[in-house]
Amino acid sequence: MNDENDSLTWLEKIAKIFAKEPETIEDLESLLEEAKIQDLIETDTLLMLKGVLEVAESKVRDVMIPRVQVAYIDEKKPLDKILEFMLETSHSRYPVFSASDEIVGVLLAKDVLKAVAKQQLNNHDDLKKLYRNPEMVSESKRLNVLLRDFKKIRSHIALVVDEYGEFAGIVTIEDVLEQIVGEIEDEHDEIENNIQKHVSGDFLVDATTSMMEFNKFFASNLQDEKIETIGGLVLKELGRIPRQDERFSLAGLNVQVYKADARKVEGFLVTCNDKCKNNIENEKNT
Repeated sequence: MNDENDSLTWLEKIAKIFAKEPETIEDLESLLEEAKIQDLIETDTLLMLKGVLEVAESKVRDVMIPRVQVAYIDEKKPLDKILEFMLETSHSRYPVFSASDEIVGVLLAKDVLKAVAKQQLNNHDDLKKLYRNPEMVSESKRLNVLLRDFKKIRSHIALVVDEYGEFAGIVTIEDVLEQIVGEIEDEHDEIENNIQKHVSGDFLVDATTSMMEFNKFFASNLQDEKIETIGGLVLKELGRIPRQDERFSLAGLNVQVYKADARKVEGFLVTCNDKCKNNIENEKNT
């Protein structure tokens, strides 16, 4: 039996495995697993094929970067502060928000760099000339459709809106491709991204940030044996879900609720005190 199978060509072996037409995604995955067992495909190939199947089933909300973690440009800020923020965060694309908190465009770092090099960026009006029209997508859109749209419009980023039409986050072509080929890291990726610098100078802290990570970054000493995340600690301290924009003090730090609704809190803006600033400076110097 084995001799007969060994005499078959690669194509004949594949055809033999797929002789029974799969009726479900699970059936197809089982056949792919069988092909891997018979060494007809490599492990990496199997994982990528499974990733393709997942992309067809997944939606934008499953892979998007939520608003609380998005580095964006605030038009209210002075031009020099905006440029400084872009240098610090080192992203290639930024959503731009107006003074009335409306999305007015997308700013590409390469466009800004070119304008600076040509000495054509002297004020906010010059900056506005560089805005590109934002591509808006629903968080319920399927990833395979989004990938096709990215190819069609030749864009690498889209702004995500929720069911109420409010800005919910961003999704990039890299986010989609990572579902197929795995994590794609570049020189600007950090091991931890639950805490990010905000254009205001404060820090955006995701509610799921562990207390250990929070303590390490802000040089604080929050402790609770039964609670692991900073969001859980805030709920316990306040005894309720905080309101959006609500302000309070935590471990000597000024905290503002960045995003919350009646059911949950998603993130906070934390002002770094002197102890925190010294800690960050020491980290840079080590």
